[in-house]
Amino acid sequence: MIDIDRSALLIVDVQNDFCPGGALPVPGGDQVVPALNRYLANAAGRMPIYASRDWHPATTTHFKPYGGEWPIHCVQGTAGARFHPDLQLPVSTTVITKGEASDKPGYSAFEGYTADGKTFLADLQDRHINHLYVGGLATDYCVSGSVLDALRAGLRVTVLEDAIAGVEVQPGDSERAIAEMREAGAEIATPTHLASMPE
Repeated sequence: MIDIDRSALLIVDVQNDFCPGGALPVPGGDQVVPALNRYLANAAGRMPIYASRDWHPATTTHFKPYGGEWPIHCVQGTAGARFHPDLQLPVSTTVITKGEASDKPGYSAFEGYTADGKTFLADLQDRHINHLYVGGLATDYCVSGSVLDALRAGLRVTVLEDAIAGVEVQPGDSERAIAEMREAGAEIATPTHLASMPE
């Protein structure tokens, strides 16, 4: 039985730079938006909604020019760091900002903070949330990092499999990430399980 009052929806990093045409595009990254919008419409007014975002400084060891793994992306205040324009986030959405440190990648939403400086976990605890529905980008990095941290924190997690997409630096990375999340205790929902969100 799902306790609506103790559930929340987390949208991970659906930002322009992670979508086609962006600096670090996830293949088909924009294709998760319609599914996420259905979840958002279902959740609005029924449970808290969170949206995490990468919000990197211009100079960070996360970026290739400074010794990191990735091209420059989601720099604070740039168009690439904005949420995808078709993502229908309610005005009540709590934004979780992560990746602001120059020496940390900030993959997990649990490394981020609300606008008033509260950690993501603290905000969930203050609202007595014990179940997260998670979708967004990318399956094999920020989604899996967020899900695994949520499980470590003792939360129940449902991954919205129809609303995630992976970078696939190595073929099969997304499959491996899904398997790791499942083995850690996450539930993996498919499009046939849309009804698992409360009506």
